[in-house]
This record gives sequence, C-alpha cells and structure tokens, in this order.
Amino acid sequence: MLRKITGALVVAIGLISLHAPAASASPGVEVAAVRTLTYNAGGAAEFKSAVDQGAQIWNSSVVNVRLVSTTSSSANIRIVADDGWPRAQTTSLGNGRVWMGREATGQGYNAIRIAAHELGHILGQPDRKPGPCTSLMSGSSAGVSCTNPYPNAREKSEVEAAFSTAKIGAHADWAHEFVD
Repeated sequence: MLRKITGALVVAIGLISLHAPAASASPGVEVAAVRTLTYNAGGAAEFKSAVDQGAQIWNSSVVNVRLVSTTSSSANIRIVADDGWPRAQTTSLGNGRVWMGREATGQGYNAIRIAAHELGHILGQPDRKPGPCTSLMSGSSAGVSCTNPYPNAREKSEVEAAFSTAKIGAHADWAHEFVD
C-alpha cells in the first residue's frame, strides 16, 4: 500500500512540475506566475480572426501573461469593430477596450498588425511614433506596407516586466486612450 501511495505521489509531483513556470536562467531573478487575461471579440465582426491571431502572437512572444478568448461579458478586454480609426482604451494594466477601426484597413493597413498593436496597449505598451516596421508599437507610422505583427525584444521585455510586478487592475495610472 505504501508503495502505491509513494508511486502516485511521484507521478503527481512530476505532472505538477510540467505545469510550473520554468526556473530562471539567472540566479536571483524570480519567475512570475502566468497571468491569464480574457478577451471577448464577439463584437469584432470581420476582425475576429485577426484579433485571435494577434492574441496568439502575444502568447507566443511572452511567458508571464496569456490572452484567452471568452464570450463572457466580464472579460478583461472587450473588442469591437467600428468605422473609425483603430484605438485602445485601458482602464488598468490588462483591462480595457479595443476598437478595430475599419478606416485603417480601408486604407490598406494590416488587420493582424492592428490587432496585435492594440492588444499591446492593453498590455501596457505606449505608441512609439515615428518608428520602424520592426517595432509593433510604431503602429501606422511604419506605413501601409508594414505587415509585421510581432513585438520586438524591447516590447516583449517591457510586457514581461509589467506583468511580473503589477497586480492586474490595481494601477489607476494605467488608464489611457490610444488612438492609432
């Protein structure tokens, strides 16, 4: 009986370690727990696929925050489509609203880049204009020909830092509106 219990504990510990955050490569640097943010793209209309792709890009780019799609009205992030210019309004770090404006896509801007850029604002990133195409947060200043939807090393690092130290929803100073 003791052998069965010991075996079960070894298996359980092994499974738990598969889901635990990876150990830090640098001594003395603590790894933050993954924070899950939900987004509701139910109002994103024709941009829903682009929003989902933008969220997956952030998920593959950072380790301490996860964007998960939901249909709940209490999602951290609400995403809607409108006929204006794309924009984001943060209420706090990790919370806010994104408008996927048709004006920019009508001018030829890439919808996936727009979605990833606007989600970047919700994750605490400011606009960096003017900027090169290699900077996701350069937004429209990179030009219509820029289709890069990936954050650069600086942008990734800043999101990692923001979510490693902040409590989601705890900072009123994160409340901003970004019109891109």
